[in-house]
Amino acid sequence: MAHVKGPDHSRRKERSRQAILEATRALVAEEAYEKVTVEAIAARAGVGKQTIYRRWPSKSAVVFAALLALSEDPDGQSVALPDTGDLETDLKLVMRATAEEFADPSFDRLIRALNTEIANDAELAAEYREKLAQPLEEAKKARLRSAQEVGQLDADADLDLVLEVLYAPLFQRWLHRSGPLTAAYADSLVDATLRAFGPRTGVGSTPGELGPVDS
Repeated sequence: MAHVKGPDHSRRKERSRQAILEATRALVAEEAYEKVTVEAIAARAGVGKQTIYRRWPSKSAVVFAALLALSEDPDGQSVALPDTGDLETDLKLVMRATAEEFADPSFDRLIRALNTEIANDAELAAEYREKLAQPLEEAKKARLRSAQEVGQLDADADLDLVLEVLYAPLFQRWLHRSGPLTAAYADSLVDATLRAFGPRTGVGSTPGELGPVDS
């Protein structure tokens, strides 16, 4: 007698999860965040409301999961920055991609919604730090350390400070909508950061600082 396979529950659960996360991103992109409800997400995803609540305790948790899923590597590889051997090239590639992502209206609304929740939810803020922000920071620091090892970055540079100088102006401009997030702007942040933290060429006066030399 032939063996008949039962339904693949794990595959069905994964399809349901993906549908919920896609529905969440779509609704946040379309509606004012406060108008997005768990009920609306369930309806868009074609699942019951309890299916969502069995996985996530609140709307903010679903929104965070929807954002986190965007950074998931389908091959299960850890996060890593490009390393061509040229720090300037690699940082400009990453910063241009970051600026483009934040300028994307659908991503903009999703990350603004999440920041609203993080500001008022310490538990969610801690989860965001643990699952998304910290792994990304470690990947960035790993690339900076490799640049230090080959003399492309000051060996004594505080890497936390390097990242703040590099990313904070972009985040500030995005947060306050104070200017365009262009590739040229991204490049200028890299240039300024490398001027501030580039390798030291020597200690003491630079040529010309001592004035004329008597002959």
